[in-house]
Amino acid sequence: MSNDDRRGSVPPFHADYRASGILLHVTSLPSPYGIGDLGPSAFSWIDRLHDAGQRWWQALPLGPTGYGNSPYQSLSSFAGNGLLISPASLIADGLLHASDCDANFAPDVVDYNSIIPFKHRLLERAWTYFKAGERKDLRPAYDQYCAQQAWLEDYALFRALKAKYHGVYYLEWPAELIERRPDALAEARRELADQIDQVRFAQFLLFRQAEQIKSYARTKGVGLIGDLPFFVSPDSSDVWANPELFLLDEQRRPRFVAGVPPDYFSANGQLWGNPVYNWDALRSTSYRWCIDRLRALLSHVDVIRLDHFRGFAAAWHVPAGAPTAQSGQWSPGPGASLLQAVQKELGRLPFLAEDLGLITPDVQALRDEFQVPGTRVLQFAFDGNRDNPHLPDNFVFNTVAYTGTHDNATTRQWYEELSDDQRQNLWNYLKRTKVESHEVAADLIRLAWSSVAALTMAPLQDVLDLGKGTRMNVPGRADGNWSWRATENMLSSASFQWLRDLTESSSRLARGGIPRTSETLEAVS
Repeated sequence: MSNDDRRGSVPPFHADYRASGILLHVTSLPSPYGIGDLGPSAFSWIDRLHDAGQRWWQALPLGPTGYGNSPYQSLSSFAGNGLLISPASLIADGLLHASDCDANFAPDVVDYNSIIPFKHRLLERAWTYFKAGERKDLRPAYDQYCAQQAWLEDYALFRALKAKYHGVYYLEWPAELIERRPDALAEARRELADQIDQVRFAQFLLFRQAEQIKSYARTKGVGLIGDLPFFVSPDSSDVWANPELFLLDEQRRPRFVAGVPPDYFSANGQLWGNPVYNWDALRSTSYRWCIDRLRALLSHVDVIRLDHFRGFAAAWHVPAGAPTAQSGQWSPGPGASLLQAVQKELGRLPFLAEDLGLITPDVQALRDEFQVPGTRVLQFAFDGNRDNPHLPDNFVFNTVAYTGTHDNATTRQWYEELSDDQRQNLWNYLKRTKVESHEVAADLIRLAWSSVAALTMAPLQDVLDLGKGTRMNVPGRADGNWSWRATENMLSSASFQWLRDLTESSSRLARGGIPRTSETLEAVS
């Protein structure tokens, strides 16, 4: 059977597949420049994963962040986050001098208010050097990159205009720019030509560094799992450049916004505020924008976690202006037609489904029709219900099992905040009379790794047994998220040898290297 035949007819994980990995966002890597990036620390992290026998590195979305610095509220579905560009790599490339990069940042937290202007100054300096003739040999590659990225012109103009208008929501710009009148756009391109070129250059640098990381990971047998938000930010180049693809009113404001009904995380539900899609318009183009969005991310990663997978079946639409998500209603999504279009275009479905929350039979049927692995989270397992799908006893093979996710407390903090009854449920499941706080993260990792799930993942915080104060995100909280960082000392922990031993004893140890792209997707996606 050919590779192409097998992609369409066998489960995403072949029958004897067992592997594991670690969830760690790029911003959480150590770096002397205040935020993790795609430089030396990323290469060292891949070495650490390889040495620990881990096959996968999962990160959060890599797009340019807007409101609240959330990677799930990106200014573009196609662009990368310029904060992830490595100054150390730019120094090595001759595009910055070491003296340009003097900094003194805290090693364990991302202070976005300081980091953003610092990184912007560095990118301005690199652009100045490049314009002045430094690294002339990169000019053909830069020109070729710009010519190949169809989305880049709109995005670069959007960012230049956003800077001109001091970062305000694009709906507060002059009407002729909101409505994209051709004469106004032409004038803006003339006025902001240098700023536009600088945005393009930053994306080129980011693409180049990301390509180097992916190539290096492949040599170390480490695959990269990316994350694609289902919705886009209301204040994004996506909505500005493609208003017809979203349900907007005459003033181009969302008629409905996305969210979820009341759930584990919030009694009022979650009101995300993202505009919702005009699926009729997208369907009429054979989902071209959606497919291009997937292609853009797959240029940097091997497999994509589809955030909010249930949105493919139906999404929670809340009337614009509603104070909470409680007044929303379910509205049908694209269903099988979108996944069929993607499969036809890409020849494969290199996806993992985030199918948490209120999952109805139609969502399960869609996931299973296309054999997309689902998600299980051990922190959700111990409610005393034997039928709980998050209990390892109830796992199916085609599953990705996590101890917790970026939206959960660390496992240690979670355990310390459990009720007595919930703790007893865990003790009973483990057949123990008691579990201490410092033991529970390792216990949940063992449960995941020993399960039938084809792929198991743990956040780095759980591998290191970290507690309160190291959580990545609290859903529904607007501020104070996405700032945790690992230190160099943490990455020298003996926990990595323990993890390797566990990975070997549970038959998940990585063997050999990651094959070439087509083979990788055949074997593991």
